[in-house]
Formats: sequence, C-alpha cells, structure tokens
Amino acid sequence: MVLQHTIKAVIRAGEQSGFVAECLEIPVVTQGATLDEVAANLREAVALHLEGEDLAALGFAPQPSIVVTFELESTPATA
Repeated sequence: MVLQHTIKAVIRAGEQSGFVAECLEIPVVTQGATLDEVAANLREAVALHLEGEDLAALGFAPQPSIVVTFELESTPATA
C-alpha cells in the first residue's frame, strides 16, 4: 500500500464574498474572508479532522502536507 504524503485542496472565490477551501480526499470544507484566513482555517480544519485518526488506515503517511490549488475565474481579454 502506497501512502499519500499530501492532501489536496482547492480554494475558490465564495459565491457572495471571501474564499472557500475544499479538500479532495477528505470531507473538509472551510471558508475565510481573505486568502490568509482561509488557508489558516484549512490547516486547522484538516488537523481537527485527522486528530486521533489512524492516518495509515486513511491512506496517508504521517504528517501529510496540504497542497492547495487556487481557482481563478477566466475573464475575456479586452482589446
């Protein structure tokens, strides 16, 4: 069994304001008013979710890193 060393997450603009972060491998979703806030909230939410869990049973190596992708909306170029 190969253990993952990273937990992948996506951050995108919120529907109304701020930002939303969602992990792809574990059920963690959080939000924040700024990128710094959502990143801090994501680290905390992942830590709380994994607290007391057997990481190997979940497929993760000890102390996995969080890798974040930021989604930008495309805007048409103006001439």
